[in-house]
Amino acid sequence: MADDTIRLSKRMTELGLCSRREADEFIELGLVKVDGVVVNVLGSRVRPEQTIELTRQALAQQAERVTILLNKPVGYVCGPAGPGERPAWQLVKPETRSRSDRSGYSFLKKHTHNLAPAGQLEVDSAGLMVLTQDGRVARKLIADAADFEQEWLVWVDGGLNEAVLAKLAAGVEINGVLVKPGKVSRQSDAQLRFVLRDNTPRLLRRLCEAAGLRVEQVKRIRIGRIALGDLDGGQWRYLAPFERF
Repeated sequence: MADDTIRLSKRMTELGLCSRREADEFIELGLVKVDGVVVNVLGSRVRPEQTIELTRQALAQQAERVTILLNKPVGYVCGPAGPGERPAWQLVKPETRSRSDRSGYSFLKKHTHNLAPAGQLEVDSAGLMVLTQDGRVARKLIADAADFEQEWLVWVDGGLNEAVLAKLAAGVEINGVLVKPGKVSRQSDAQLRFVLRDNTPRLLRRLCEAAGLRVEQVKRIRIGRIALGDLDGGQWRYLAPFERF
């Protein structure tokens, strides 16, 4: 007989309850129930039809975890920093918090602990970056990245006429696959606006180079429903409780 069971931690992430790392943590702490019974053994398996829920304590822990929106300047890296590199999370401090933050949160030192980038933003690109302690947010923006539009502004040198726009819309071949932007439009003689769901590394630069344009600046201004807004470079704010990607 075929085994239709699945690891409990994997099933929890499939249901959007938490990240895989959080699932293991909650299981070990005895904060997960399967059909109303606490399961605290890592590697436990469940059937798809079984009911899985987090205890109130686990839900309370999740509620305390914050997500931060940062306007990352050029020159900062999203992930772990190597020698001579500057990690973006170091910008999250009281003096760089935006005065327009209306989340209602008070800044606490613990809000800087275990902040992980939910997706990537290249070191030579600027704009909206998401740092989070919440595995649900990280999973959504990484595993389900194609579900979210990303809006970008790109400053170029090379002349923006209809022929160039047509080349951009036609896409570029990467590793034998034709990749196209979702939307591309001219904002000015030197600025383009892209809307896309594809996260191919350096896609915007490859598109522009293939069309004969030299890229001068790349800035992400929106992910899903969350826009960069009035955050200045190097500033950050909390994702408010009523906001959702």
